[in-house]
Amino acid sequence: MPAQSTTHTLLSASVVAEEKRQRHKRFSLLAPGILTIFCIGIMPLSIVLIYSVLEPGDYGGVSWVLSFDAYVQLLFEEDIFDETLTFTTSFLQIFLRSIGLGLFTTIACLLIGFPTAYFIATQPVKRRNVWLFLITIPFWTNLLIRTYAMLLILRDQGVVNLSLIKIGLIDKAIPILYTDFAVGLGLVYAYLPFMVLPIYASLEKLDFRLVEASYDLYATRFKVLKRIIIPLAKPGIAAGCILVLIPSLGAFITPAILGGGKSLMIGNLISLQFGQARNWPFGSAIALVLMVIVMLSLLTYLRSSARKGLTHD
Repeated sequence: MPAQSTTHTLLSASVVAEEKRQRHKRFSLLAPGILTIFCIGIMPLSIVLIYSVLEPGDYGGVSWVLSFDAYVQLLFEEDIFDETLTFTTSFLQIFLRSIGLGLFTTIACLLIGFPTAYFIATQPVKRRNVWLFLITIPFWTNLLIRTYAMLLILRDQGVVNLSLIKIGLIDKAIPILYTDFAVGLGLVYAYLPFMVLPIYASLEKLDFRLVEASYDLYATRFKVLKRIIIPLAKPGIAAGCILVLIPSLGAFITPAILGGGKSLMIGNLISLQFGQARNWPFGSAIALVLMVIVMLSLLTYLRSSARKGLTHD
């Protein structure tokens, strides 16, 4: 019995030692990734969070005095004489405009991107590569250059207006440039590939024998689309919507060029605070509020998807 007890103790000690070695090994493998996430993600966000609760410096930067004025400034305007606060909707309008343009961009990209991805997925393999190549061509050039190209197309003497005048549909140029519509078109053009590629990745795995079986059972095209294609492509649709919505909310190059300074978005407002206004705390506060809005939206979507999954199960 004592010999068996000693053997059992030695075995337990060796098992514990092996588990420790495996734990240290896993940690050593994960350490570079954790360090990278900390340096690239957590540390910059921590700096932005700290800056948002400080006072702005006299010539830019921050003054190390605790203050929540940056968050108050989002909803209230301080009188320069008696320091009373008055409710203002100036920045709320910019947030609402950004959210509206972001939703418009996402919906437009979905309406254009889904049929495009379905068309590519139903082509032979060799043709798919050609179409994907054409979809990715815009990524070869800088976004700034592409945006200036859109400016040349949408201006009063641009391709759109000159073509409509030549056809005879209009007598004089339609003022498209420097409007919210122009900004929306620019965002759709910039982020459309981010919608097409994830949806294509989902549709490529689709077993089209299910579609053929549905047609054999006298299902209409609408029912096949609603009951089979869209549910199976849902992961790609969700990924595409996220990839389009998030960058379009924070876009600042497209609104600055195609909006002409008239259609400010959140990205432009943040850029102005860190640039001309030199109000770093306010810019940091706006960036954090935008991040919270995006995170809450994603959490809401994930919860609703989880509930729907449980309901179907």
